[in-house]
Amino acid sequence: MTINTPELPPRKTLQVEGARLSLIDAGEGEPLLLLHGYPQSLLTWRHQIGPLSGRYRVIAPDWFGWGQSERGYDHPPRYWDEAKRIGSLMDALELPRCTLIVHDYGGFLGLGFAGRYPQRVQRLAILNSRAHRVFPPSSYALFWMLCTAGRVYGLRQLMAEMPIGWLHRQLMRRYLRRDCFDQAQMADYIDWMSSREGKRWLLHFFRYYELPERPELIAGLQNIKCPVAIIWGDQDPYCPWTTAVDLARHIPQARLTRLEGADHYVMEERPGEVLQALSTLLGMSPG
Repeated sequence: MTINTPELPPRKTLQVEGARLSLIDAGEGEPLLLLHGYPQSLLTWRHQIGPLSGRYRVIAPDWFGWGQSERGYDHPPRYWDEAKRIGSLMDALELPRCTLIVHDYGGFLGLGFAGRYPQRVQRLAILNSRAHRVFPPSSYALFWMLCTAGRVYGLRQLMAEMPIGWLHRQLMRRYLRRDCFDQAQMADYIDWMSSREGKRWLLHFFRYYELPERPELIAGLQNIKCPVAIIWGDQDPYCPWTTAVDLARHIPQARLTRLEGADHYVMEERPGEVLQALSTLLGMSPG
């Protein structure tokens, strides 16, 4: 099955902290920064970029190392280094403040950035993310295996011989069945993992990825005083509904939207409902 993919504005490139990022920067007005999650690219926002860029300036990057952005080794993806790179990207774009719209890994980083640098975030939307918590046991075990392989030389060498791209394809078949994306879009997300260099970089990423809960993110939720939209598919096997409820309970101006029956990639599975929830957030006065 081929899913209709909206035509997107042309990509641009931008140097941030010495790394080349591929991004879309379209429209005029208040800036919105859209950050994707694992293992995707800016294409995860393909249904939202066009409608939003009719009224706002929309910036959607392939994050450092993902999609068509440079996969270098000079920027170890330690958590707070990655979160601070949101600020570096904003500086390169000459944005003192913006509205952050973030999913999955982008949400993990965006939550920390908003808690530590609240003066730079006008509004925040967070969609299905581990956020301040951690994964359920089955997902935790998978990521623990990748993190261990990334940190132990012998296991890293062994994992580099494994069909990592194929394994990701198997894990993501459920989202093909849910019509989140088609084979061509999935190929854009994960085919690079099948090359030796792609596998090497992915294990480099997991060498620095930290799985445990982050108490400082939990403590920082009260610092997020801007309007916040929490938009969540309640059938997500990786990022449970309880995480969304906990965010809404502890962030002062949080508005929770439950997408009943939706899974993890809500912006692709339920694009219209996500856009409606974002429009509600954008109609609120910024913090």
